[in-house]
Amino acid sequence: MMTTKEIALGGKTLTMETGRFARQASGSVMITLGETMVLATVVLADSPREGIDFFPLSCEYREKTSAAGKIPGGFFKREGKPSEKEVLSARLIDRPIRPMFADNYRNEVQIVASVYSSDQEHDGDVLAATAASAALMIAGAPFEGPIAEVRVCRVDGKMVINPTFDEVHRADLEVVLAGTKDSILMVEGEAKEISERDMLDALEFGHKHIVDICQAIQEFADEAGKPQMEVAVVELPEGIEDRIRELSWQRLLDLAGSVLAKEERASSTKAIYDEIQEALAEDYPEQEGLIKRIIHDFEKDAMRKVILEKGQRLDGRGLTDVRPINCDVQLLPRAHGSALFTRGETQALMSCTLGTKSDEQIIDGLRDEFRKRFMLHYNFPPFSVGEVGRFGFTSRREIGHGNLAERALKGMLPSDEEFPYTIRLLCDILESNGSSSMATVCSGSMALMDAGVPIKKAVAGVAMGLIKEDDKVAVLTDILGNEDHLGDMDFKVAGTRDGINSYQMDIKIKGISFEIMERALEQARDARMHILDKMEDAITASRDDLSKYAPRLTTIMVPVDMIGAVIGPGGKTIKSIVAESGAEVNIEDDGRVIIAAVNQENSDTAVEMIKRITAVPEEGETYTGPVKKITDFGAFVEIIPGKEGLLHISQIDFRRINSVEDVLKVGDMVTVKLLRVEDNGKLVLSRKALMEPPEGYEEKESSSDGGRRGGDRDRRGGGRRSDGGGGDRRRRDRNN
Repeated sequence: MMTTKEIALGGKTLTMETGRFARQASGSVMITLGETMVLATVVLADSPREGIDFFPLSCEYREKTSAAGKIPGGFFKREGKPSEKEVLSARLIDRPIRPMFADNYRNEVQIVASVYSSDQEHDGDVLAATAASAALMIAGAPFEGPIAEVRVCRVDGKMVINPTFDEVHRADLEVVLAGTKDSILMVEGEAKEISERDMLDALEFGHKHIVDICQAIQEFADEAGKPQMEVAVVELPEGIEDRIRELSWQRLLDLAGSVLAKEERASSTKAIYDEIQEALAEDYPEQEGLIKRIIHDFEKDAMRKVILEKGQRLDGRGLTDVRPINCDVQLLPRAHGSALFTRGETQALMSCTLGTKSDEQIIDGLRDEFRKRFMLHYNFPPFSVGEVGRFGFTSRREIGHGNLAERALKGMLPSDEEFPYTIRLLCDILESNGSSSMATVCSGSMALMDAGVPIKKAVAGVAMGLIKEDDKVAVLTDILGNEDHLGDMDFKVAGTRDGINSYQMDIKIKGISFEIMERALEQARDARMHILDKMEDAITASRDDLSKYAPRLTTIMVPVDMIGAVIGPGGKTIKSIVAESGAEVNIEDDGRVIIAAVNQENSDTAVEMIKRITAVPEEGETYTGPVKKITDFGAFVEIIPGKEGLLHISQIDFRRINSVEDVLKVGDMVTVKLLRVEDNGKLVLSRKALMEPPEGYEEKESSSDGGRRGGDRDRRGGGRRSDGGGGDRRRRDRNN
């Protein structure tokens, strides 16, 4: 049976429908906003997956190009591996949904969201997460929902729910948030140096709409859904939990209160696990996985107890302390800019590379193709955490962390007109013990300055954590890896001294209050100021000069109506400029010509060639160009590419010339003076005007204008005079 539910959302109608599409899935919902339609399907495995200690949830998001009336590019003409946009959208589904499942549920769950129609106004990503929540509710999954997801922007000072692409582009704040009717589960977004209060206002505005959507999903599921399945309670062998507590609790509590480096703590913790496993192997055979899970729970409880009761963290810091920071720049001599940011046991090495227009990334998806001039790529090799691992495709986590850091920095970049370079930042995490994405932000800011990119302000970031037990709350500044793993929140905030640029929050509990978020934001601001102070010890502003290995860009303007002349038919002219000068040439629609060269000589050559092409011939100026054509009465010389003038036979030399070909041939380079531009646009040239006249030479009035008319008069005069006297005198004059 088909069931439909509608809800008003910011003056628009959000529609959810089930019972018509994908009916063999455990649950499916088609969600519609405007003419954007996303189908979310959920399939629940019938039985638990054996031998695992994690929840096997997978989320996929796909954009069908047919949704926008497009055919995929490339040779195969079909969708391939997910784009970066699709990966980031899949994470927006996974992150708020995962913590809402029953703790001991081990059945495989797969969520697939597909965009089948795109109105080119509304993004399908937040719709997909909302539809996935509704599909889970309908499927009867052990899911403590519903949850809903929305996008909030501030446009012209006004908050907008689920804005259009144009409104997102004009906004000074964009945030995607997911939550239940009681609290917020996930936050992701960027802004233009907003205040902490502005961010909280946006979250409160978005959550009001989340409450309404959650209520609609609940009513929808009550009407069309299956009963929620019950998860079997794991029966523990008698006495095992008490035995493990007896053997491990005090040791884990003492370990949590000891100040140790990451490797020492890992080694000591492993020793406890191994000894208890060995001690219980005979009494509880084949229970290694269960024993490990119980010890892990006690380890988590011990850490949380020490933090909440003593205010002491694993490395001995107080709740608001930032780990020791060390910053270095100019480490990689051939990179255009480089920086190393070390905070405790987390270390990020960043290199900055400057490129030209041809290095821009072309982004193709549901929307119109566009070019991207700033890229930040983040790598997390296994050696950074002391592990042996495979090198393969970029992980979703790497894409997500890189995107967060890129958002933090991109608003501080100079405009394309001010700094017409393509910029790539490449970050390798060399060590990791918490908050490597925020270390990426800090190292990226310094590397941009080291490369001479005139960024507006320095940017830093910090990750905040949370330990919450009933009414006891501890907000942690600059969290360690274990504090993230065993804690309740990972809240990353990046910005300048004047405001917040990007943010991302994930939690492992069923939501947090606005009071906790406000407290975390204030602590994050204090930490950001401290980190910026440390960064300024290494570099305070962008360098005045670029690296000697960076390409040199020169920008000149040409009239818009001359762009075609510079390009030439089929690109012939611009290709010849590139070939002859050795420089790269790019032309913008507004007439900006950007020339990239490895040295000044190549750049100057290209500039001169372009100036010649676009120059307007001026009377009295001197030009050098090839002879393009020879006739009986003169030669046509190309003084500017595409512009030819007549060099009359009488203007080639002071001496008498019987034939033009006696002096010039097609292809010869000749220097001439432009005597005048005729009313009809024809150009009158003279080579003779640039030569020294022979001694005793006197210019006759009849040829003084130097043009075709003067020459014709001379020739006609010579032809009409049959008596030897006058004609001979004129010939002698021309030969002198």
